[in-house]
Amino acid sequence: MKFTELTTHTTSEGSELVADVMWRYTNYGVAISDVSDVIALQKDKVMYWDYMDEDLTRDREEVLVKAYVPLDEADKIIPMIRADIEEIVRNSEGLISFGSLEQTSREVEGDEWLEVWKSHFKPIHIGEKIVVVPEWVAHEKKPGEEIVKLDSNMAFGTGEHETTSMCLELLQDYLTADSVCVDVGCGSGILGISAIKLGAKHAYLTDIDYVAVESAKHNAKINGVEDCVTVAHSDLLQDTDISGDIVLANITADVLTRLAPSILKNLAPGGTLILSGIIDSAVDKVLKAYGDEGLTLERRVKKGEWTALAYKN
Repeated sequence: MKFTELTTHTTSEGSELVADVMWRYTNYGVAISDVSDVIALQKDKVMYWDYMDEDLTRDREEVLVKAYVPLDEADKIIPMIRADIEEIVRNSEGLISFGSLEQTSREVEGDEWLEVWKSHFKPIHIGEKIVVVPEWVAHEKKPGEEIVKLDSNMAFGTGEHETTSMCLELLQDYLTADSVCVDVGCGSGILGISAIKLGAKHAYLTDIDYVAVESAKHNAKINGVEDCVTVAHSDLLQDTDISGDIVLANITADVLTRLAPSILKNLAPGGTLILSGIIDSAVDKVLKAYGDEGLTLERRVKKGEWTALAYKN
């Protein structure tokens, strides 16, 4: 089978969003080539990363995001990818730099691509308990570990990115037995599924992306927690009667700021709100928005150029 390899030139801060767009249009693999991952790996030997293009080391400022789409669908899909990326750039204006967004494409032989791509993913240990494991990888559970499996379409949060790992680490610090968890912008469902694995009673997940919703449902099923997880295709939970002991939102800073007045309607008295996806340049804006709502800042965690915040209601 032949594929078109579409490469988008962007930045570290924009790469996750670009990759999310690409995942909407392919089930055949998306790879992020970021030299900063290699630098981090040298400093932290427990960090895993999936792919590196040797040419990337020539320019530390540029990140390559590559998507693989069937050759016969490329003419239709590539303009759609471009349009969605441009929409995200407009929505993030002034908050995130995306670089040149130059795109190039080439034809590649793809018969072995999926297996090669899959071979680069390894289990990721996050915090004291959670181990994120690709669905196709055999991993023997060790005492004290909680395994979270993700399927092959791992676009919307795998635990590798700092924003997701900080959420998972904070979740392990604040979650108690029988907690109810709410995840706004759930992506793959990794946070809500992890909450159930850690002992939460129920998890309510929402996302505006239909593909993410279907991915979250599937991941809940393969983890055997579908009876404890409710996934909704919406901007926020429509049911104001749902009250979470922990509410998580790992989305962009501009969306977090916009949601500040309404996201609290689903946070129980004395509950914990965990926010992530906040680029350095937007931290003060988010702090002000949630401070104005009367929440008490308990923790502030930073990894790379990203910050996560934990508030008490």
